[in-house]
Amino acid sequence: MSPFAILRAMRPHQWVKNVFVFAALVFKWGEHKDPLADLDSLWRTLLAVAAFCIGSSAIYLVNDVLDIESDRRHPTKKLRPIAAGLLPIPTALAVSVVCVVAALALGHFASTDEGSVALVVAAYMGLNLLYSLWLKHIVLVDAFSIAAGFLLRVLAGGFAVNVLVSDWLMLCTLFLALFLALCKRRAEIDLLGEDRGSHRKILLEYTPAFLDQSVVVLAACAIINYTMYTVAEDTAEKFGEHNGLVWTVPFVVFGLFRYLLLVQTQKGGGNPSRVLLGGDVAFVINGLVWLAVVVFLLF
Repeated sequence: MSPFAILRAMRPHQWVKNVFVFAALVFKWGEHKDPLADLDSLWRTLLAVAAFCIGSSAIYLVNDVLDIESDRRHPTKKLRPIAAGLLPIPTALAVSVVCVVAALALGHFASTDEGSVALVVAAYMGLNLLYSLWLKHIVLVDAFSIAAGFLLRVLAGGFAVNVLVSDWLMLCTLFLALFLALCKRRAEIDLLGEDRGSHRKILLEYTPAFLDQSVVVLAACAIINYTMYTVAEDTAEKFGEHNGLVWTVPFVVFGLFRYLLLVQTQKGGGNPSRVLLGGDVAFVINGLVWLAVVVFLLF
């Protein structure tokens, strides 16, 4: 066993999903137009992000222990440290406990009140533990459980900076997370083919046609909700009536369409973390340009 095996089992490449915690901070700074005057919010947001990173790793370790037998039969998951025998189960569980304690401590220090971020982090870890034990075996509930995890990330970011997150932004996050979850199921079916039931029985309850239709509907819902957020009265009150955020919609449309293309051509769309970390150059460039335009318009 090596420290590298522990780090791999913690799946640091998945930490990129916690970028959603920053949403409230970006729009709070945009409202006040002076990021340097509110470095405390940045510090608390970074602590919240760290809490979610460590907390998610705690659950990944437990999940890999629970799924060790099925992972060993999977074409790619068999390479995970626990399934491959590189990380003993007792060590993995001990590291998981340490991560849980660290995540709750970080969440406490990230809170502007009596531990609200820590409570959200605890809810997130509890939800994901339920997902590993039970929820991932229930069709559609598995996808909504994943989506709830993203909503909790955004909510924690709002608590960290004492900002009430827009309903439109929460709905957009919900539809985007459902889109990513069902895209992952679609990619798993393509990868495993007729043998998918031996790896995860729930994959037999999803059909390619249903998933193809669902992800298109969810992409449309995400685009509509993001568009409504950019032109909403509340957004205009915060950032000015002519803030120009509506012109970021084309980048969102391109990003979703590009991701759909990756899923349907089997080029990595089943793993959003790897796509965000450079798995697709066009997707990453589009995301960076979108971020640059948002920052320019808000500040």
